[in-house]
Amino acid sequence: MAKLLHPKATAVWLVDNTTLTFKQIADFTEMHELEVQGIADGDVAAGVKGFDPVANNQLEQGEIDKGEKDVLYKLKLKFNPAARDEEKRRGPRYTPLSKRQDRPAAILWLVKFHPELSDGQIGKLVGTTKPTIQAIRERTHWNIANIQPIDPVALGLCKQSELDAAVAKASKKSDAVMNDDERRKLVSTEQSLGMDPEPRLPSAIEGLETFSLSDPRDDSDDEDPRDDKNYADADSFFNLPEGDDDEDDDSDDPRR
Repeated sequence: MAKLLHPKATAVWLVDNTTLTFKQIADFTEMHELEVQGIADGDVAAGVKGFDPVANNQLEQGEIDKGEKDVLYKLKLKFNPAARDEEKRRGPRYTPLSKRQDRPAAILWLVKFHPELSDGQIGKLVGTTKPTIQAIRERTHWNIANIQPIDPVALGLCKQSELDAAVAKASKKSDAVMNDDERRKLVSTEQSLGMDPEPRLPSAIEGLETFSLSDPRDDSDDEDPRDDKNYADADSFFNLPEGDDDEDDDSDDPRR
């Protein structure tokens, strides 16, 4: 399907040169009706030069005439054979330099909240490579300790409709192989945005999650039988023998 060239500039031209409604212009240029109204009021697209869609082979004059006569008529973009299949992309999505540093956070979010997505789908959504995705999945990325999961839609790396379509496609493929427990773990975008952030351990103590100061051995095995005795009495504590010490000393004297 062909795409309209310079939609905002085309909207400026249609506002200035036709009597089409804001709704008709918005539908044709794929803009919001209030944005078209802002163009008419001079609040939006100030200084933008109008782009004539008729002279540039984007729209037939007959379409404009039909739209001016019928406010419910939707303008049709002129077919251009050269623009066939222009929406199909090959390779990963191009990501601007200003947003490339946000891709690891988006990948971690997709891996965490949508594990059903394949590496290829994630790569097309955020414009990255499979080695980077694999490194984040296995937590071997060089900056994994500082990466926080962030929704790629909120970062502007993809559209919500593209994410929903990828999740729906992946869910259909995985329904046959996923069990009930795995399927329950899948959450929607709205639910994941309301979740608390995952607590992270400082890198200095990673691997010590199971460390404990308590003795792992059973206390009953090494129980001291003397624990129940009362050692308040000094005689019982030292186990002194019963009897008179003087008599023992006299009996041992050889002079007797």
